[in-house]
Amino acid sequence: MIELAIPGRPTLRLTTAVLDFNGTLACDGRLCEGVAERLAALSSRLALHVVTGDTTGTARQVLSALPVLVHIMPPDRQGAAKRAFLDGVDAAATVVFANGSNDREIVESAALSIVVVGPEGCAVDTLMHADIACARIDDALDLLLTPSRIIATLRR
Repeated sequence: MIELAIPGRPTLRLTTAVLDFNGTLACDGRLCEGVAERLAALSSRLALHVVTGDTTGTARQVLSALPVLVHIMPPDRQGAAKRAFLDGVDAAATVVFANGSNDREIVESAALSIVVVGPEGCAVDTLMHADIACARIDDALDLLLTPSRIIATLRR
């Protein structure tokens, strides 16, 4: 668990991370540099779920050696499918990492949401519903490894 006492906000007790694959953890179907090590470090504190439409068809293979559960969403209504997944793991205790238009519903519903505006971009509607935006996934994951950064960004 990661507990965040952010001044001006209710205390967050995070037990789960839901992560998008393409455009968030990976670029063009290949895991971004430094992601594997960071996921391994976070897995001792959070249950890690990759929830993806798997545009490139590589998610299961690329993530097979990592401490994550991979969930491939159906091609239609991915936003609703991702939201249903989030509801099943307790949105109030979940941090979401995402970038796509099909991620907007989970970004606005999670206890904490971090979008990645990386090489594949980020859907503007999703960005507007996020708590934090980062240019790179390693920076985004490092926020949870050094929680004082989140506190500094979100305190009121």
